[in-house]
This record gives sequence, C-alpha cells and structure tokens, in this order.
Amino acid sequence: MSEQPSGLFQNQLLADLSEEAYQRLRPDLKLQHMRLGKVLYEPLEPIAKAYFPVTALLSWISLLEDGTLTEIALVGNEGMTGLPIIWGGSSTPNSAIVQFPGDVMILEAEPLLEEFNRGDELNKLVFRYMQAIFTQVAQNAMCNRQHTTEERLARWLLSVQDSVQQDELTLTHEFVAKMLGIRRSSVTVSAGILQQAGMIRYTRGRLSILDRPRLEDTACECYRVVQSEYHRLLGSRSHHS
Repeated sequence: MSEQPSGLFQNQLLADLSEEAYQRLRPDLKLQHMRLGKVLYEPLEPIAKAYFPVTALLSWISLLEDGTLTEIALVGNEGMTGLPIIWGGSSTPNSAIVQFPGDVMILEAEPLLEEFNRGDELNKLVFRYMQAIFTQVAQNAMCNRQHTTEERLARWLLSVQDSVQQDELTLTHEFVAKMLGIRRSSVTVSAGILQQAGMIRYTRGRLSILDRPRLEDTACECYRVVQSEYHRLLGSRSHHS
C-alpha cells in the first residue's frame, strides 16, 4: 500500500481524483523507482499494469523489425501508459520504456478497469488524457515529415524539460537520435547549432537548457500546439518558470 506523493512531484491524473475515488485505488497503487531504459512492456505482449509517472519520464515507442525505433509520444506526470487495458485490446504493437529515471505509481489492470468502468471521475480524466496524447501523436507524425532537425530537437528538449521539470538533462546524442528517428550525426550538428547560439550546453552526456525563450522561438509550431492542447484538457505540461 502506497501513499500518493505530495507537493510538486505527483501524478496529475491521480491527484485530480477526489479523495473518495483516490481512496478506492490507494490499496492497489504501488510506488516504484524505475531505472533509465527499463522496458515496461514489449510489442504484442499482454499489458497487465498501468504506469502513472511521478518523477520518471516514459516514452511510447514504435519499433521496426530491423531494430530501428522512433518515439511516438512522451508520457510525463500528466498521464499514464497502459491504455490498451482500458481499450480492451490487451496489447499493442508498440512498447514503452523509461526515458528519464524516477518514480512511478503502478496499478494492476483489474482495479484500474473496475474504477474506470464506474463511469465516474477516472473515466472522464482518462478520456481527456487520451485526446491530449493523440494530439501529440498526430502532431509528431506531421512534424517528422515537415520540420527541420533543429526545430524538432528544440521541440523535443522543451517537451522533456516540461515533463521532468529540470534544466539539466542526462542525454546522449545516440539516445536523442533514436527518439527522433534520425541519424546521430544529424543530432550532433543540430545540437552544435543550438549550443553555439547559447540556447543549450552539452558536455559528456549532460545537456543544460540555458535560454528557454530562444529555444521556444527555434522550436517548430508543434510544440505550442501540443502544449496548448494539454493545458486546455488537463491543465498540465507547463514549464516551472
């Protein structure tokens, strides 16, 4: 049995529940620390648990047969993974991994479905979250085809920062390249441009965001579209400025 973390670090979907609804779920919620790169579920594997990030950041990943992967969506403490449990499909051809280490609240499928099927608060919150995350997925699909690597990198860094609420991120060029579905050399060039302009500083796998306003100006419109929709639907994903 776990307490919902208090203060800044909490999962917003769970925090937005009434005390009565939260207490129904509380005996089944387990707080667990997740290491970087941990796979939460594999493609087509039955999904038995939902993960509600607290301080961790999760990635919804599409994986090709040759091992190439691309990030479909980011999941921070505004949301959850494990939606196929609710949809009734039980699995998905995609996977989910831990992109930034930290804590998550874990809920087994049965109590999640029981509370969701009440048609009450959790039901409404999850439906709004589904609309928000599908906006992110759709915008990412367009962004990958239409915008420059520099614009996409700026957008992605801003989104990661919004989710983890830290100005210094542990990231390698190789990892970022995988998430964006591009070559490592392209990330190196684009990161160099952003660093030369004074927006970021990158040394030995640690990236610091130095000038957020200019990074926002550099990012493509997709960042603002997605952030606006998350804020409208969930009141979340705004930076700690």
